[in-house]
Amino acid sequence: MAQTNINIRMEENLKREFDTFCSAVGMTMTTAFCIFAKKVVMEQKIPFEISTDPFYSETNMKRLEKAMKEANEGKVTRHNLLKEENE
Repeated sequence: MAQTNINIRMEENLKREFDTFCSAVGMTMTTAFCIFAKKVVMEQKIPFEISTDPFYSETNMKRLEKAMKEANEGKVTRHNLLKEENE
């Protein structure tokens, strides 16, 4: 089977940590990427869940902005905090 090259850019620290992991499990980074590609092709999907950090969700960011505004205006009370936790 013919081989081809792929260039991938990533942060230097991530590359170093990934290489360390691959070595620890007895494979090269090339082998790891090939396993990933084969799994994607076989399953026709990314073989793991991809999600965002819920902390940065739109709902949470609005809640944090509201709480910061109230804190800056001196409107924060224990009652308000408990009320929001139960919503």
